[in-house]
Amino acid sequence: MNKLRLLIFLLPFSLLSADDLRVSTSSGIASGHVKNNVINWNDIPYAKPPIGNLRWKAPRKILEKDKLIQPKDNNFCLQRTSNLGGSAQFSDDSISGSEDCLYLDIYAPSKKFSQVLPVMFWIHGGGNTSGLKDLYDFTKLVKKHDVIVVSINYRLGPLGWFTHPSIQSLQDGIDRTSNFGTLDIISALEWVNENISLFGGDPNNITIFGESAGGHNVLSLLVSKKADGLFHKAISMSGYTESISVDDAYRQVDRSSTSNYASWEVVNKIIQKHSNSKSQEEYSNEELRDVLLGLSGKEFYQYYDEREPYEELPLLTNDGVAIPKIGLRKALSNKKYVNKVPTIAGSTRDEVKVWLAFSEYFVSVDYSPAGSLFGLPKVILKDEDAYEAFNYYRSNAWKVRGVNEPLNSLMNAGNSQLYSYRFDWDDRRQFLIADFKQLFGAAHALEIPLLTRNYKLVGGPPVSNFMYPKSFSQFYTSRNMMKFWSNFAKYGDPGYSTNNVKWERYNVDDANFSSYIIIDKKKNLKMYSDNITLKKLTKEIFVDQRLNDLEKCVVLYQMFTYVGNDVYDENIKNYQGNCDRSKSESFIINNATVINYE
Repeated sequence: MNKLRLLIFLLPFSLLSADDLRVSTSSGIASGHVKNNVINWNDIPYAKPPIGNLRWKAPRKILEKDKLIQPKDNNFCLQRTSNLGGSAQFSDDSISGSEDCLYLDIYAPSKKFSQVLPVMFWIHGGGNTSGLKDLYDFTKLVKKHDVIVVSINYRLGPLGWFTHPSIQSLQDGIDRTSNFGTLDIISALEWVNENISLFGGDPNNITIFGESAGGHNVLSLLVSKKADGLFHKAISMSGYTESISVDDAYRQVDRSSTSNYASWEVVNKIIQKHSNSKSQEEYSNEELRDVLLGLSGKEFYQYYDEREPYEELPLLTNDGVAIPKIGLRKALSNKKYVNKVPTIAGSTRDEVKVWLAFSEYFVSVDYSPAGSLFGLPKVILKDEDAYEAFNYYRSNAWKVRGVNEPLNSLMNAGNSQLYSYRFDWDDRRQFLIADFKQLFGAAHALEIPLLTRNYKLVGGPPVSNFMYPKSFSQFYTSRNMMKFWSNFAKYGDPGYSTNNVKWERYNVDDANFSSYIIIDKKKNLKMYSDNITLKKLTKEIFVDQRLNDLEKCVVLYQMFTYVGNDVYDENIKNYQGNCDRSKSESFIINNATVINYE
């Protein structure tokens, strides 16, 4: 038995010295420290820094067992600084972070145990373009429920997902991937499998879990052959199933104004700025690669950062290396690809309010003496009915596309150990500046602070005091979330709530009613079922008087093109009215202004 494990089993944390908390891993000697009865090992490298010639290559293993690991400041991956991704809390620069970012943290209970503990492997969200491990503190989950949590960084945006002939055509084997960020996550899982027993964790009981893009990555690992056998349970929180072909990631044909930002276009901008040439076609792949590698990470990222707010980056790619060529959506229903492990998938009731609340189309701010309080603006909803309607249709479409459809696919692939939830808790405070309950409700990502009992995600006080006022309702919901998630990690079954409500398996009966648990305060926590489909939502919106005709078309466009692959053509035919896709796109472009509450 490892010396550290033996000491943890036999000694109280107060008797453990700094030397006792040192662990010799495959990538160096990690020094632990005790904080709030939890041992923290921070900034452990799990792969070589992907810099220089290792940019846009699969992660390389580190073999430096004797090197002492030093914690790093600002160790998160290069990204456009974002409030939603959390990096704005750590930097004021428009582009922040570093290419040297492949690190992980480990949280373990300091009390003694007679056996190894289940491991929960956290994948942060942020659209795969922003986010960092340091934003999440799992101390309370670890301390109260006797699990070990691993939290990781992984390459983001065009450094994590990039397709261009100057890269892939000059590389062999696994390096021909377009999904470098996906392989980072897999590399971190490999490191955990190899080393986690040294920290008291069970390599045969690893649960991957993540929110938003993290949930998306969880679903992608379910079909990646590179991840086979590396985890044993999975939790996708507000995930989605978007992936694109290699051709679309490079040079899209018939691109709309709101489609993905193809790499061909970006590289062409670089060539035009750094040479007298008009087009990259005048360069060989070798020459283009030299140009791209010659740019600093921030210089390269700047070209993506210049895009309009309505434009998206091409990310997860059907490269046939990390992700099957048939795409994530189809692969989830194919027995050939699916890793059949117990799986939870869920969403929040008001997913999109976290974006609607920052849109000038729906919200205005009053800085006048009459509207302002102590210099803080009063937040005003311009049209409450339209606000709630946009949220209702888009959030339900998210549930259909990001929860129901993936779970149904997994069932078709032979996986019956499935669970579903909807997070409804919204007991937020109404204050003079805003009605936070109405403005945000149970919005995207706002369940995470209840799972962790930590409010760094929303920046801490005073904002957290309005968003998460102390109450029995908050305490009860948080306690149940931690219990469900940790039970699932231990046993593959979330079990019972504190008032004995059983979270039953996901099931779809003959009437297409899907079953899920509503996670909320005590009186509302229950099993529930509905038969919401994109077809039913499409018919419902036609008669909805809260929206004008153009708004209805915009909502439909967002339902069918966001949160996964473009399914517009196959669904718009169910709408009884007439919609011009280009007018919906123009509406989005013209109303993309974002409110800054400062």
